[in-house]
Amino acid sequence: QVQLVESGGGLVQAGASLRLSCAASGRTFGSFAMGWFRQAPGKEREFVAIIPSIESRTWYTDSVKGRFTISRDNAKNTVYLQMNSLKPEDTAVYYCAAGKTYSTRYRAYDYWGQGTQVTVSS
Repeated sequence: QVQLVESGGGLVQAGASLRLSCAASGRTFGSFAMGWFRQAPGKEREFVAIIPSIESRTWYTDSVKGRFTISRDNAKNTVYLQMNSLKPEDTAVYYCAAGKTYSTRYRAYDYWGQGTQVTVSS
């Protein structure tokens, strides 16, 4: 069992930066692929970024490439999402997820945090 707790969301102006953190419980954090997903009102949950269990190849949705960076610190059981040059369309609830499969599909992930709100004003 893995419990995930996100933090770092907030209200910012367009162009600002935020860093989201996701702290995981459990001793098997290092064996999970981790992902960040987001869901805006009235829209489906969408993939933002994923990182495999051993940090190597990461993957991003096209709309955040070059602006967002996902990373992990297995010693701290934490995954991060550095978000730069934020845009109003980035406004959503951001969720971190853990799973055994390195996938962009949210259904592939077994464990989810409660989400953290990111609001970007224009």
